[in-house]
Amino acid sequence: MRNATELKPGEVRLGVVQWLVRNFESVEIFLDKIEHQVQSFANYGVDFVLYPEYFSMPLLSLFPATKERDRLVAMTSITNYLMEEISRMAHLHQVNVITGSIPELSPAGELRNATFLCKRDGSVEKYLKTHLTPYEKHSWHMVPGNKLGVFDTDCGRIGIQTCYDVEFPELGRLYADAGVQILFVPFSTDSQEGFFRVRHCAQARAIENECYVAISGCVGYLPEISAIEFQYGESAIFTPSDYAFPQGAIKSQLPANVESIIVSDVDLELLHNLHHRGSVRNLQDRRHDLYQVKANDKLKMPLNLDLEKTLNNQ
Repeated sequence: MRNATELKPGEVRLGVVQWLVRNFESVEIFLDKIEHQVQSFANYGVDFVLYPEYFSMPLLSLFPATKERDRLVAMTSITNYLMEEISRMAHLHQVNVITGSIPELSPAGELRNATFLCKRDGSVEKYLKTHLTPYEKHSWHMVPGNKLGVFDTDCGRIGIQTCYDVEFPELGRLYADAGVQILFVPFSTDSQEGFFRVRHCAQARAIENECYVAISGCVGYLPEISAIEFQYGESAIFTPSDYAFPQGAIKSQLPANVESIIVSDVDLELLHNLHHRGSVRNLQDRRHDLYQVKANDKLKMPLNLDLEKTLNNQ
């Protein structure tokens, strides 16, 4: 594990998983694979590990039912167990783990797309996908979340948006106004067209909001489960586009449709310099006298964030 004295001030090491969908004979085998990965990432000194949206979907094969939605509801019986086990791994190996997404039931019995932030201090926070795809709404009858996925961590303020969420720039701007420095986007796409929507929007969010964006997707072919029968993905880490950042505004990326990982460092000090000394300054140069993006009363702000202080410091 990397010693804290080896850290450059403002440096954060990211681990991104490109997950191959395959059948698992048991939940324990699924969790064993995750624990081996988390331990390996810890050996690399990683601060965050990001898993893809619906990476747990292969477990549907353990819950036979006629209708796919019924299988999803049945699978929610292990959601808390999965979250608790991954939280244990995060605490044991001292890595913040973002669980991609796992189906869960609300107290009212509504199906939701939930992502858990399992912090290395042992605490757990949750983000519910805000923008559901037509398939999630009409075939699975899911309900969306109504709270920003903005969280304070031991490595700064981060944000989580799930797949389709990143295609809505208004949401990204609210995250930027809340002081997000790294945006994590777990995704699941079954075609190149769907993937490139996510990819190009994620790159746009990094540039227009002057932050880093990490995307993590599933790959492969699992015909037994129609929800993830085909998976196309190219996981990556995107940066703003200016002199201090890589050419093309891509820190790291993986080839399509192979199981692999990214381990890469991002420098938060570069973001601070960009905000104040960049060749262009997207956040500073907005015309608040002409337009503004504001959350209405229905969109809940995380209770643990001092947003007023954040805005005053920008």
